[in-house]
Amino acid sequence: MYAKFLPTLSVTAMLLAGCTQAPAPTTSMAAPTEASVTQASVGMIPAGPWPGGDQVGMANTLGAGTWMRCAHYLAQPNAKSYELSHVRSNDMTQSPFGVPLVYEYRPTASVPYSKHAFNGEQIVTGEPGAQGTQMDALGHFAYFDEIWTPDQDIPADSAKYYSGFTQADVKPTPDSPLLKLGIENVPPIITSAVLLDARTHLGAGEAMKAGQLITAADIDAMLEAQGLGWRGIVPGDVLYIYTGWSDIWEDDEYYTKGPGLANDALAYIEERKVVLVALDNPFTDPVNEGQLTGASGPPEGTPEGLPFVVHHYNLTQSGIHQIQNMKLDELARDKVWTSCTIILPLRSQGASGSPVRPVAIGAGA
Repeated sequence: MYAKFLPTLSVTAMLLAGCTQAPAPTTSMAAPTEASVTQASVGMIPAGPWPGGDQVGMANTLGAGTWMRCAHYLAQPNAKSYELSHVRSNDMTQSPFGVPLVYEYRPTASVPYSKHAFNGEQIVTGEPGAQGTQMDALGHFAYFDEIWTPDQDIPADSAKYYSGFTQADVKPTPDSPLLKLGIENVPPIITSAVLLDARTHLGAGEAMKAGQLITAADIDAMLEAQGLGWRGIVPGDVLYIYTGWSDIWEDDEYYTKGPGLANDALAYIEERKVVLVALDNPFTDPVNEGQLTGASGPPEGTPEGLPFVVHHYNLTQSGIHQIQNMKLDELARDKVWTSCTIILPLRSQGASGSPVRPVAIGAGA
C-alpha cells in the first residue's frame, strides 16, 4: 500500500540528512486522491469487538487509518482552519441543565521588586463541562431496567452503563467522581470529519424546526446531494450536522427545544462506526416545544421511558461520543464537506463532560 510513496519518502530522508540537492524522481507520480486515501485507510481501521471493560467506545477506531485521511486534508493547498466552538463568557447562552458558569476577573497584579505585571481570572461557580460547546463522557448517561416515577427514590444503585459497568463500578457514592467512563478516558480525536448541511437540505435554507428529525434516509440523501455518495461515512469518521439551530444561539429559547437525530439514524451511525456525532444544537436529541416543561411529549417514535434516546443509545449502547452546541455555520458556508478534525477534551479526572474546542482543517467543495 505504501510502495507508491517510497520515492517521496526517500527524498525527504535525504533532505533531513543534510543533502543540498535531492535527486530527481525517476518516474512521475500522481498525487494520491481523496478517494484512494479513503479506500486505503478503511482496511487499517480496527473492526472490533472491543475488549471487555472498554472505556473509549468508537474511539477504538482512531489510529493510523484515521490519521492518514487527516493528512490528506491537511495537505490541500487551499485548506483553511475553522473554529467549531462558541466563545465562552459570562454573557453566553447557558444551559438550564448545568450550574451557570461565572468567571471573575482579578485586578492586574505584580511581583514585589520586579517589573512584572500579570492578569488572571477564576471560575466562581458553574459546571464547565455542561456549558458552551461541550463534550459528554460515556459515563454521563446510564439507564434503569424499569421506568422511574417521582413518587419513589431514584434507584441509582441499579443504574447500568456502557460496556456493562454498574453504578458500583462508575459512581459508588453520591459524592464520588466517575471511577470509570470519565472524560479523561477519551483519547485525542484526530480523524476525518463529514459535514452534512441539514439546514439547506431539510430546512430549505432556514433553521430546522423544533422536534424535526434527521433520519438515516436523510443522511444518505444529504451525502448524495453534497457529492459524497461515492464515499459515504466510513469507520473512524466524525459526523457533523449543521441544522441551523445555532442561528438563535444568543436567544433565550435556544435551550428550550430543537431538532435532532431520529432513532434509525442511531443504528445507522453505529453500523458505520462513527467516533463522534455533533450538531449545532443543545441536545443532539430532538426536543419538541414544551417538552422540557411537560407541556408536550417527545417527538413521535421516541421509545417509552427514553425521551433522550440519542443520549441513551450513543453513550450507553454504541459508545459514540457527542458534542453539543457546535458552531458549524462557517464550515457549511464554505462547503467544507470533508476535513481533518481535532477534538481535545480536558483530562478532568472523573468528570462527566468537558469544555471542548474542536477545529476542522479542509478545503471547500
